[in-house]
Amino acid sequence: MNSQAADLALGTLHESLGSPVSESMNFLNEVAQRYPDAISFAAGRPYEGFFDLDDIHRHLETYRRHLADRLGGDEAAVSRTVMQYGRTKGIIHELIARHLEVDEGITVDPESVVVTVGCQEALYLTLRALRRSGDDVLLSVVPAYVGMHGAAQLVDMPVLPVEESPEGIDLDHLVTVVERAKAAGLNPRACYVVPDFANPSGVRLSLEARRRLLRLAAEHDFLILEDNPYGLLGDPAGPPTIKSLDDAARVVYLGSFAKTGIPGARVGYAVADQRVVGGHGGPETLADQLAKIKSMVTVNTSPIAQAVIGGKLLEHEYSLRAANTREIETYRSNLRHVLDGLERRFGGGKAPGVSWNTPSGGFFVLLTVPFAADDALLEFSAQRHRVLWTPLHHFYADPEPRRVIRLSFSHLRPQEIEEGLDRLADFVHGRSGS
Repeated sequence: MNSQAADLALGTLHESLGSPVSESMNFLNEVAQRYPDAISFAAGRPYEGFFDLDDIHRHLETYRRHLADRLGGDEAAVSRTVMQYGRTKGIIHELIARHLEVDEGITVDPESVVVTVGCQEALYLTLRALRRSGDDVLLSVVPAYVGMHGAAQLVDMPVLPVEESPEGIDLDHLVTVVERAKAAGLNPRACYVVPDFANPSGVRLSLEARRRLLRLAAEHDFLILEDNPYGLLGDPAGPPTIKSLDDAARVVYLGSFAKTGIPGARVGYAVADQRVVGGHGGPETLADQLAKIKSMVTVNTSPIAQAVIGGKLLEHEYSLRAANTREIETYRSNLRHVLDGLERRFGGGKAPGVSWNTPSGGFFVLLTVPFAADDALLEFSAQRHRVLWTPLHHFYADPEPRRVIRLSFSHLRPQEIEEGLDRLADFVHGRSGS
């Protein structure tokens, strides 16, 4: 008896699978694998020079001792907490709340913290909770983090683009977009923003821009989704988080330990202290609703991974800024190398049409070039010049090439930056004929 294969037409699957966003991460990873000798300014990864597997064992033991003290020495309960499925909201919520108070000046009830599988899950859960009907939309500066576009597509939530400004977001245009959306019968639920060294632009919002954004959220009745993976890597005298300025629960704070903890642990969190009214039970928060969704998606975040992160927090008295002293200096030094290197190679009229921005921190610099840069040109750059970068169209969720590329420098050593910029300069000069 012959059986026919159950082939599935892409058009019968969720429309996000046919979107350019779904291909972005895979394409960039595949290019890197095909050209292993290329120097990569594409990957926004933490620096690996300080990785030490022994740290994982030490962090785990530190957390085990902390848990044993808290549980009165009940080793069976300790083992169960770390090795069993565990609480959906997470087991290190109290440590995260303390960390936020120490490093960010954010005071929150630990019960408003949901520990997630990376910040990407925190973003997905939040959008899934907020998107009730086809009228619900998300506001965001574009270009923006690819994962935001992907999460929004997965929950069928349209993204209304807000124009950039030198400060990162054009707040006047934000008001225009909100008013037009409401006039069209749409319901702007939230505005997604990375206020500190945004991916891809590297821009940091001023204090006044943060305060005005909060005022606009209250005036026009939307939430702010504050994604802050890079804030602790900047000047501690910089502007405070939007959440620390929030006295009306307008901000859902999305955090990650990928850049400041251990990326392989895949631990993130959402602080969602908004009250949810109208339920049949007692008082609940948005965090409680996120936990309900999480229980049907990932059940819980690995308690072992949480224990490792918890141990790191405990060892540094809850301060990840203190825990990342070497990393912060590395990122700042790398940024200086990149900016100085771009000036030496392209400054002073050496390359007409080439310019770049000058972030004060983070992982990224944007380079404007005198030609449209797309995935095919990236492939050419990798093959002929052995240097990788990221075309900016990936941050617009469309395939249209732009005359801007993103350079990531976080994971590179100084000598790799110098050699990589030499290769990049050869590519740019060759392509532009300068």
